[in-house]
Amino acid sequence: MPLESGKTHDWLVAVTDSLTPLFSPFNLKSLSLRNRFAMAPMTREMSPGGIPTSENAEHYRMRVEGGAALIITEGAYIDDEAASGPRADVPRLTEHAADGWRGVVNAVHDAGGSIVPQLWHVGALRGASPPLNPGVPALSPSGLDLDAGPLGEPMTTQQIDQVITSFADAAALAQRIGFDGVELHGAHGYLLDEFLWKRTNTRDGRYGTRVQMPLEVVQAVRSAVGENFAVIFRFSQWKASRYTERIATTPTELEKLLVPLGDAGVDAFHASTRRHWHPEFPDDDAVLSLAGWTKRLTGRSVITVGSVGVQTEFRGAGAAAPKNPLVIRESVEDRLDYLAEQFRAGEFDVVAVGRALVADPAWVAKVRAGHLDQVVPFDRTQHSLSGA
Repeated sequence: MPLESGKTHDWLVAVTDSLTPLFSPFNLKSLSLRNRFAMAPMTREMSPGGIPTSENAEHYRMRVEGGAALIITEGAYIDDEAASGPRADVPRLTEHAADGWRGVVNAVHDAGGSIVPQLWHVGALRGASPPLNPGVPALSPSGLDLDAGPLGEPMTTQQIDQVITSFADAAALAQRIGFDGVELHGAHGYLLDEFLWKRTNTRDGRYGTRVQMPLEVVQAVRSAVGENFAVIFRFSQWKASRYTERIATTPTELEKLLVPLGDAGVDAFHASTRRHWHPEFPDDDAVLSLAGWTKRLTGRSVITVGSVGVQTEFRGAGAAAPKNPLVIRESVEDRLDYLAEQFRAGEFDVVAVGRALVADPAWVAKVRAGHLDQVVPFDRTQHSLSGA
């Protein structure tokens, strides 16, 4: 509910005070962050021919100057013919694009921030008629799209080996370019997630074990970059436009997927949700979020994300209401206050902010100064994004 005008200032000050612990430093291997705020990966399609430009460098630099400690870049296609989706101007993480990325990395470092690229293979979401490498069919674990319809052929062991190598090569290149770590995109229905999900992984044998292929990617990446380079793994329950889908319906099932990835070399999990305050397994814990469960089950560092700093409805089409009405958050300020509660409870280590930072590069600085009333709100008609 809206606050009475005379109470607005006091409420904003209280919210700002509650967030103070999030402005403490955080260190994880090669990552050294001045606070706990990261920019979430948001696809912009602003890299002509897949090569980052000075515009990309300026875009990320502004967010660091505005207070963000860590930039997680938009998804960058790895060097595999079937890695790319329908978007021609999404960046690649290849030798051809390396000089462009160096400009981006230098801009972020000069502004006092850290930066990791998100390594991306789209898998079945490449579709049947992709504009990039049109003669190359989509790759997926079982020759299925996200609705379990036929799409291409199941990946061969040789193709799986090649993709694993491509992820490792991209991570090694990122390290040489000067990035501070890497994030592996294992969420939202893309290739690694397709192996983790029952609907799209119906294989027999070794890779029918859902975690096996992503686990081997993590192992190969760790071998390529060494022990001291931070490796992040982004995962999600939901898939592209399929918000009620899940890779795990119980904590035990989630544990069986995440713990082996941590043992293989993941330093931090990026638990991608649409609403960071939503209880993930309410029958087991009435309030604990996906990030909180990830922290509890794995003991690894965790990045939370999901509608931080934006005014969104609690439920989208088809999303179930939580059983505990106390976690329904009606305002940006209330949700930020609850975010602080989650941090104090140890549910996460870093929070990723997406649309709010797209709309206002200085969002973090304004929050820290108690100037929430000066934040530029996100408006999809003005702040174009093609995906995340």
